[in-house]
Amino acid sequence: MSRRATKIVATLGPASSTLEMLEAMIRAGVNVVRLNFSHGKAQDHIDRANLVREASLRAGREVAIMADLQGPKIRVGKFAEGKVMLEPGAKFVLDASRSEPGDINGVGLDYKELPRDVKAGDVLLLNDGLIVLTVDAVKGEAVHTTVKLGGELSNNKGINKQGGGLTAPALTAKDMEDIKTAMSLKADYVAVSFPKNATDMEMARQLCNVAGAEHGHKPGLIAKIERAEAIPRLEEILLASDGIMVARGDLAVEVGNAAVPALQKHMIKLARQHDKVVITATQMMESMITNPVPTRAEVSDVANAVLDGTDAVMLSAETAAGKFPLETVQEMAKICEAAESSELVELDTHFVGQSFRRIDQSIAMGALFTAFHMNAKAIVALTESGSTALWMSRQRVKVPIYALTTKLSSQRRMTLYRNVRPLLLDTSADRDTALTQAESHLKKRGIVNTGDIYAITCGEPMGTPGGTNMLKLCRVS
Repeated sequence: MSRRATKIVATLGPASSTLEMLEAMIRAGVNVVRLNFSHGKAQDHIDRANLVREASLRAGREVAIMADLQGPKIRVGKFAEGKVMLEPGAKFVLDASRSEPGDINGVGLDYKELPRDVKAGDVLLLNDGLIVLTVDAVKGEAVHTTVKLGGELSNNKGINKQGGGLTAPALTAKDMEDIKTAMSLKADYVAVSFPKNATDMEMARQLCNVAGAEHGHKPGLIAKIERAEAIPRLEEILLASDGIMVARGDLAVEVGNAAVPALQKHMIKLARQHDKVVITATQMMESMITNPVPTRAEVSDVANAVLDGTDAVMLSAETAAGKFPLETVQEMAKICEAAESSELVELDTHFVGQSFRRIDQSIAMGALFTAFHMNAKAIVALTESGSTALWMSRQRVKVPIYALTTKLSSQRRMTLYRNVRPLLLDTSADRDTALTQAESHLKKRGIVNTGDIYAITCGEPMGTPGGTNMLKLCRVS
């Protein structure tokens, strides 16, 4: 079993949609497979989810499926020639009422609200900030601009406003339909694009719970932090979600590239403090879309996210459309392991000033503290919901956490938690029998051997979610 604590999220696409490639990627270290709902129809996603489950079965490793919603399409329309070359100083009109294809003078808008969201003096960033327009005036449905930074502008490129402030709702009609699809294929996580506040996440959860009810399924919710407005409301968004994604692409365009590294560190720290998971994403191994090895800067980027304490690092186009999807996963896994092995762990400092209101949380922390000081081989959590394992994973310990659960949905969800290895174990309702079963399960897998010490937590009575109330230290006989 992999010693790597940091998890890898890989996006599925044309480069990774065969059973053989997917199985190889899972064996190489993919823990979560991301389905990008910006592309493809409902049936495509259902087919791909089935493919993921089959590949995971063949690889003998359970993985989670994350459905990533498209969110609002804040984009320009199409051009007659497919693209135009904008020169600095030129005038260019973004016209919400324009129906004919665009040209060198202007283009239509997929996002019809733009004229109401901007005013003279605002700065618009197109195509991930490669093109910069200054707004001169808004006349009716037309936004008149001057090109500040020129370049090639092609069909359907994205629009951001510097400093944020576009009113587009986080959940569109398409997203609402996509949530139904995601629930039918029992996606373990749903990632919500462009949330501005807690209300966006609460609405998404409600829609997921309603759509998931007929399938007996409730997913974890990930808020993608990619709007400037989300930053001052980060804490409320976090509390309404199960985790966040540091979506560095759109965020960088809105707040500026230079602000993103410090924000990334802040978001990872805050997520861990609030017992939430965090994924670091965007351009992590971008050069490997076309090259078989990463750049030194990319190696540092991934390693720094690991050292910051991220739960997972994510691959987008690298595995969806790149030339080297398998090699990218292999390289990323190597970087994570190397970064983790260099981490200094001083557990005592984490516990100073910590206060716990819940019995199960106190047990989880007690297990970590004791296992660390006893140099235990493993920490074992018998868990229904996975919350005990989540709490344990918020502290940095070198001791691997094995989460044994009877529920497949909990096992899949825990694949995203840092330093947690979730295993399915159909335990007995009798506590002593369950503890014996757990030890034999660990011995069979070679996790513990005779003489090893491990810490185990469980609840009495067994099988009650949130009922962990017992910690036991065991030496393997």
